[in-house]
Amino acid sequence: MPALKPADALPQHWTSRLPARVQPYAQLSRWDRPVGWQLLFVPCLMGIALAETLEGFWLEDLSLALRLLVGAIAMRGAGCAWNDFLDRDIDAKVARTRARPLPSGRVTPRAAVIWTIAQSLVGLAILLTLPPVAQWVALGAIPLVALYPLMKRVTWWPQAWLGLCFSWGALVAVAAVRGSVTFDALALFAGCVAWVIAYDTIYALQDIEDDALVGVRSTARLFGAEWRTWTFGFYLVALALWGGAAALAGSFLVTGIALGMIGAMAIWPMVSKVEDGKPAAALAAFKANVWIGLFVAGAFALPGLWRTIPPFGGG
Repeated sequence: MPALKPADALPQHWTSRLPARVQPYAQLSRWDRPVGWQLLFVPCLMGIALAETLEGFWLEDLSLALRLLVGAIAMRGAGCAWNDFLDRDIDAKVARTRARPLPSGRVTPRAAVIWTIAQSLVGLAILLTLPPVAQWVALGAIPLVALYPLMKRVTWWPQAWLGLCFSWGALVAVAAVRGSVTFDALALFAGCVAWVIAYDTIYALQDIEDDALVGVRSTARLFGAEWRTWTFGFYLVALALWGGAAALAGSFLVTGIALGMIGAMAIWPMVSKVEDGKPAAALAAFKANVWIGLFVAGAFALPGLWRTIPPFGGG
């Protein structure tokens, strides 16, 4: 019998060719839904780009990006497994999540914990390759990730907590390049938090009815009919904070113009196309944030690329 697939999984993905016993663990880590690790990794790219604004890029930056990519995939998988372990009873009551490996019984709670630890060890191996300051910064995310699954039970703002978790890579990346967390890095981080609140509010629109039935809180439920206004507001806050980060780094003119174009040409059209009561539209808009994040990372990279290309720079 073919393995069950969550409703929001990709219809065609390489995980479908894995052995039947392995597929539930791949689904537990959301390997068949790569948008998660992509959104976790993009702030890392933003951090590297910001940190090299005045110096240009070096081969070491590519090495750092690849290591952070592996770390993002591993830690996103560990976080998802841990989240599903804690949420297994709630997931069984929600239409979109009841086919997940734990509520469907294809993975036991004990096996989920072991799988969480195994992926965390991969993350630890990547952590040990980073400079000491970046290691300490990265360790600061552990309690945030561990407590995130509980936030939807105690606050209407679990998206804000997720923002802290998913934006942390920006701080780690800057610390790895510069050896410290600077004020422009904090502005970048704050902008990423606002961005995560915006896109995860859109994601939560898929479950708004089921969440109300089981008592799960979210900003989508909190904002209600005004979700579009609030969401676009958080996107604007993100753009403003990212512009502040560029100004502090000394690249406001180039980066600021690019950020303005991203807001006008990508963010507003995306938000305006989401239709109430249509989960597929919300999911599509949520996934579009990977491209928005890459565009923003590209905006931050423009000054560094200019200084990298001879004869303008020596990166």
